[in-house]
Amino acid sequence: MRALLRHNHAVPHASSSRLLPAGALLVNAFVWGVSWLPFRALTAGGLHSLWSTAWIYLLCALAILVRAPGAPAQLLRSPWLLLLALASGVTNACFNWGVTIGEVVRVVLLFYLMPVWAVLIARALLGERITAAALARVALAIAGAAVVLWQPGAGLPLPSSLGDWLGLAGGAAFALTNVLLRRQAGDPAAARALAMFAGGIAVPALLASLLAVVPAPAIDARVALLATGTAVLFLGANLALQYGAARLPTAVTAVVMLSEVVFAAGTAAVFGDEALTARTLAGGALIVAASLLAALEPAREVN
Repeated sequence: MRALLRHNHAVPHASSSRLLPAGALLVNAFVWGVSWLPFRALTAGGLHSLWSTAWIYLLCALAILVRAPGAPAQLLRSPWLLLLALASGVTNACFNWGVTIGEVVRVVLLFYLMPVWAVLIARALLGERITAAALARVALAIAGAAVVLWQPGAGLPLPSSLGDWLGLAGGAAFALTNVLLRRQAGDPAAARALAMFAGGIAVPALLASLLAVVPAPAIDARVALLATGTAVLFLGANLALQYGAARLPTAVTAVVMLSEVVFAAGTAAVFGDEALTARTLAGGALIVAASLLAALEPAREVN
């Protein structure tokens, strides 16, 4: 489940007892940082990333249903949880498709433009004030994106590929997902989790069908095994996130999760032959700095 779970109110532990939860969060960040590898392998095997995303979250949803059979009724009673399902589905569809077809580092960095979207969405849905510090973070993130996207002689620094646009859209949907999780913190955890997994099934499958990216695939046993193994890996990563986020302060959780950028950049450079240019590193540093500042800021007041 791709969300920072900012609604958790973790009780600070002694530093020695934080090692295991922090390690669990690193596991989650690592899985997402290297997720482009299995998705590209599945695509090469004939299973488009949209279909593989739907399959992964189907297995995750089944795990929730076994544990909490009443969750579907709770989900269907709440329009906000249905919106959460949509936001989560768009997040996962865009991110997984983007890292499959685009430059991994660019897609991940554009995805992490969350401070820009979160400020606007939190104002609209939660009534949070837009402070000078929030505007400074937005400016920092936008400057970073401009540096990453800038091409000599190309005019305005706008996304230049479908992968770029998917990274941007996925990040905006991720910001909405996290704001909705905060708004619906009083709903049962199983219903929130099922909403996110259900969206991860429905949105990618619908997009794959409407865009006709591929027909519903007929895959061999090797690809099916890889898809199922990837699903188990993501389910384990989600459990690790739940464990770590429940035991650490929210700011610590958000900071540790940013290690995903490092894992993605490192594996893309080693296994994807992507060059980490000075421009990408500089722009990425600005984007990560904006996310760090957002993570470390105390809770904002609500009007």
